[in-house]
Amino acid sequence: MVATKSGVFSDGELDRAALMLATHATVSRGDVAVHMGPGNGLAAIASAINGAGRVVISDRNVVSVEASRRTFAANGNNAEVFATHGSHGMPVGLVADLVAIRIRPEKLPLVQQIFDGFHLLRAGGKCYLAGATNEGIKSAAKLLGQVFGNVCVLAYEGGYRVLSAEKTSGTPGQIIAIDTTFVDPMQFRKIEASFRGNDLSLYSRPGVFSWEHVDEATAILAEVMEIPSHASVLDIGCGSGALGITSSLLSGGGRTTMVDVDIEAVRSATKSAEAAGLSNFEVMASDVAGAVLDERFDVVVTNPPFHAGKQTDLSVPMQFIEDAWHVLVPGGRIYLVANRTLPYETAIKNRFGNASSVHDGPRFKVLYAAKQNP
Repeated sequence: MVATKSGVFSDGELDRAALMLATHATVSRGDVAVHMGPGNGLAAIASAINGAGRVVISDRNVVSVEASRRTFAANGNNAEVFATHGSHGMPVGLVADLVAIRIRPEKLPLVQQIFDGFHLLRAGGKCYLAGATNEGIKSAAKLLGQVFGNVCVLAYEGGYRVLSAEKTSGTPGQIIAIDTTFVDPMQFRKIEASFRGNDLSLYSRPGVFSWEHVDEATAILAEVMEIPSHASVLDIGCGSGALGITSSLLSGGGRTTMVDVDIEAVRSATKSAEAAGLSNFEVMASDVAGAVLDERFDVVVTNPPFHAGKQTDLSVPMQFIEDAWHVLVPGGRIYLVANRTLPYETAIKNRFGNASSVHDGPRFKVLYAAKQNP
């Protein structure tokens, strides 16, 4: 049994890559098995069932972290689960017999995981990777071979592959033509931006939404949202923090809270807010607004995600709208920016009793609603 919900990687379907990891990652009794990005924990629970003495999990998505915890609890097993990317923040001195990585399409986050896996492994330990052709598993094979000096294709099924590499040297190889700066988890990309007369230095990490530049939709929302003086503001899905920081500056220092499902976004937004000199702010990991549902805010600003892989999935943004209504005070307002083709107006009107457009451009729209008194 595995636990899942909207927001967990491969929710609603059997993840073939994870199943291949579960089948082909060889576990000996008592092994220390580290799983990076396991989604619902399918491959990780297989390691425990097959005799691993210790299972350590890292996932940057806090919904997947909770899913992995529940998967292990439901099967009567134990795992150490960390909301982090790669090995950052894992126990000092951890040595692994095997590292299993369920790849995602983003290359630089995978580079960090492979390097981290190499350093965690004992001599003779093995690193396993699995994923689909359209997720970059062929490129991943090249990366794995460059770092470990060897790579083997264990299985190929319908566009999915599972790979292995053995640690035979104490020093990793160099990846050719790939920026390895961000293998160091303390290295951030710095983005200079200006919103509403405020010059900001935003910091971000690979895999964070729009991590190399300011997203156009975010910039549009920043220019049209109205933030009352000293208003309390919640930025749902904060990314590197552009909207939350701008809201705080427009409010004149009102309480600002930023939440994101991605722990690397939380780290990025925190660094960005500190660089902007904010003091009355908090950034936290959260499944939509789940971490702050008992708090109340004057304004919610959001640029919600609407993709699950390459498919459009509106279940998560619909939860953004629901949670926004829940946390707003009577009369509180929501500003939501979206691709102009996405049908959010009806959902907002059904929940808030009203909806209007404050920006309608060729690509993006900004929708506004006020929470009516009970």
